[in-house]
Amino acid sequence: MFESNEVFENILFLSFGPSVRLKQAGLIAAGNVNQGVLLETSDGPFFLKTNFEETKDIFEKEADGLDIMRANCPLKIPEVHHFGQEPGFNFILMEWIAPDKPNFTYWQELGLGLAQMHMATQNDFGYKASNYIASIPQQNQPEHSWSEFFIQNRLEPLIGKAYYESLIDLDFFKKFQQIYPVLEDFFPKGKPALLHGDLWSGNIMRGKNGVPVLIDPAVYFGHREVDLAFSRMFGPFEEEFYEAYETVFPLEPGFIERVPVYNLYPLLVHLLLFGKSYLPAIEKTVSKLLS
Repeated sequence: MFESNEVFENILFLSFGPSVRLKQAGLIAAGNVNQGVLLETSDGPFFLKTNFEETKDIFEKEADGLDIMRANCPLKIPEVHHFGQEPGFNFILMEWIAPDKPNFTYWQELGLGLAQMHMATQNDFGYKASNYIASIPQQNQPEHSWSEFFIQNRLEPLIGKAYYESLIDLDFFKKFQQIYPVLEDFFPKGKPALLHGDLWSGNIMRGKNGVPVLIDPAVYFGHREVDLAFSRMFGPFEEEFYEAYETVFPLEPGFIERVPVYNLYPLLVHLLLFGKSYLPAIEKTVSKLLS
């Protein structure tokens, strides 16, 4: 989808009134779910993200996630100007972050900033409302126990959906559920931490002067090791990131061994979005937990 200038002008009008006029628009990104458009205007550049998702609140939830991160994190978080629907699609209009080369302290800044965000807490694991990870609904019913939250809000809904969509058979569905008792005492204790929730390299930008910028959150209050585990799923971040994080908020021993278990959740997300190529990694972790 690449909409006409008339549509872009209408979005600008809804956002700012008649004072901001469109000069030109250019498609800059087209992913599996969203497309990104750079709007050059009389008031400078803006970033417009759109999609065809039937879930009309998907960008409302994204805006909420950006807001709570901005309130609790020293890192740069884009400002949201407006979100809503045009006929046939959803949109969110945000501050334009011009990409730049990373500075020399990029990874250290990212680690320190994430550690500070993880210090934001609340009484229970979960969030005030359900939201999304990519286009997958993410339920956030509060639980006092992290293992109970992880099982009931993260693993069980997605493994059930995978079975319903014939991505796994009944035998593996039942085998997967056998890990739940194992997980009850598997994780170290910790207060609920404000998480980005989808922390991989594609959701971090390098902004002006090379500073790290967090985008595309799937926020909730969870175990802080979740973000750090996710950061290792597609190849780890630079070691300076982990070292800086631990100077502020040291991890409990055995974190690396726990990484594959936390990453069952994003692997299930990818299984649902992209198919069975992600199943072997899930099967490997399940088998190891049950061995």
